[in-house]
Amino acid sequence: MKIQDRVTKQKIEKYYDLTSRALEIAKKSIAKGRDVEAREIILMVECYISDSKHFEKNNDYVNSFACLNYAHGWLDSGARLKIFNVTDNKLFTV
Repeated sequence: MKIQDRVTKQKIEKYYDLTSRALEIAKKSIAKGRDVEAREIILMVECYISDSKHFEKNNDYVNSFACLNYAHGWLDSGARLKIFNVTDNKLFTV
């Protein structure tokens, strides 16, 4: 198995950092009139990040990484649906 085929603690830390930074930007970039949708997305992201930390603590890196991917997917959805006014194409699919 190649190193890039493994989910490592370092990979989780990298994507945790990316997702956390994107979440903080999204929280500050809620489009006017989209507060309800934004709060729902933010809650889901925070829950998935919490789940990721739980799995990481239990050395379940695959599920930890999966949770981070789901969390970031929610943020990307909010960006694509214009719920968040974001332009950073390194942190969001815009």
